[in-house]
Amino acid sequence: MRGVWRFLAAAAALSPAIGASIPAQAQQRPDQQAFFGLYKELVETNTVVGQGSCTRAAQQLATRMKAAGYPASAVTVFSVPEHAEDGGIVVTLPGTDRAQGAMLLLGHLDVVAAKREDWVRDPFKLVEENGFYYARGTVDDKAMSAVWADTMIRFAQERYRPKRTIKLALTCGEETTYAFNGADWLAKNRPELVRADFVLNEGGGGRLDAAGNRQALAVQVGEKAAQNFTLLATNPGGHSSAPTPDNAIYELADAIRAVQGYEFPIKFTDTTRAFFTATSQALPAPVGPAIKRLLANPADTAADAIVSRDKTLHSTLRTTCVATLVNAGHAENALPQRATTNVNCRIFPGESVDGTLAKLQELAGPKVKVTANQPVRPIAVPPPLDPKIMGPITTLAAKHFPKVPVVPMMSTGATDGVFFATLNMPVYGVPGIFLEPDLNGIHGLNERIRVSALYEGRDYLYDLAKTLSS
Repeated sequence: MRGVWRFLAAAAALSPAIGASIPAQAQQRPDQQAFFGLYKELVETNTVVGQGSCTRAAQQLATRMKAAGYPASAVTVFSVPEHAEDGGIVVTLPGTDRAQGAMLLLGHLDVVAAKREDWVRDPFKLVEENGFYYARGTVDDKAMSAVWADTMIRFAQERYRPKRTIKLALTCGEETTYAFNGADWLAKNRPELVRADFVLNEGGGGRLDAAGNRQALAVQVGEKAAQNFTLLATNPGGHSSAPTPDNAIYELADAIRAVQGYEFPIKFTDTTRAFFTATSQALPAPVGPAIKRLLANPADTAADAIVSRDKTLHSTLRTTCVATLVNAGHAENALPQRATTNVNCRIFPGESVDGTLAKLQELAGPKVKVTANQPVRPIAVPPPLDPKIMGPITTLAAKHFPKVPVVPMMSTGATDGVFFATLNMPVYGVPGIFLEPDLNGIHGLNERIRVSALYEGRDYLYDLAKTLSS
């Protein structure tokens, strides 16, 4: 998950802490105990790409699915020979009404690397302390992946017959840019396994304040695409004692400054317009009134200057590009023959990699060559604020989390949802699990999740899957 959860800080600004404080302890129902066994096994299976095995985790889940009653034909564990440990699993529960189509529950099994010497506890042993579970992946993304797997198992055990076919896909490679990506592979090579009318994915979630009060629930409806570009300046070089006006480092520096000084134009999707409309009503002057001016006129530069002081709001308004790595020269006493920088762009839905490349080349000038780095990820198609999806999300949120506002958002990061754009499958990052103000150590040290938040999120997501499938 990239750049998703910090957006909740902005969503939380829409209201004060009006929700009830969540209880310190989860209930101990038999079904919760069964879920805990699945969750613990998944968390304690190391799935860091290149170190652990997503395939092992997928096989463990396949065993549980078959024990719950799924026939072998409904369970597919997949991998490719050159990435044998980066596999995943797809499970299908057929619907009774073919006209209803299908829905896909999506999650990723892989986690960010964690060094034991840096953590207080073993990152691959689930530890419960003071109302929290600690371990790598307790949130990202083994909370949702475990909930989706558990939901499918419960449906089988209950002999639930959905009208809409339910598919589950848990894949590997989301957390590593250059890894084999199971979601990408499925969309390109086995689309029949995952094709659906819509996808429920990570990306949404809830925000707690420091006292544990619920503040807001975010629904991710759209996301940016992450794309890296290389700016390259070359020169014959020579001895540093005889410098020339042409210098690869200077030419690259001029290009970097040009990129730094450029603001991509403001654009709105239905989701971001809804978000900013709500935000404009919640934030005081001068930000709230400035947002209203931008909604009326995106070219209002004075209003943009006010709103964009907030880095999250700034990124939500437009495509952004920023230099992240620089490499230049080959010797202290030689003129540079080569200078490069990596520019990381987060491309707004509806724009393109080629269009962004063209703008960067225009900014860099004729002496600097700009190329798009592989892999080139697809651009997410902004899904609609479909009342058939948003309605149940909001209704069930009111049941499970009374008085907590539900806010649509566009992620400034990226998830595996982008790979389903080519199949015309709208992807929604659904809420349910509430996080602390510090975002629970996701991608960092001592990742944790509030025990009660996990179990309450499980109940919400189970009800959501059942409602949308019926």
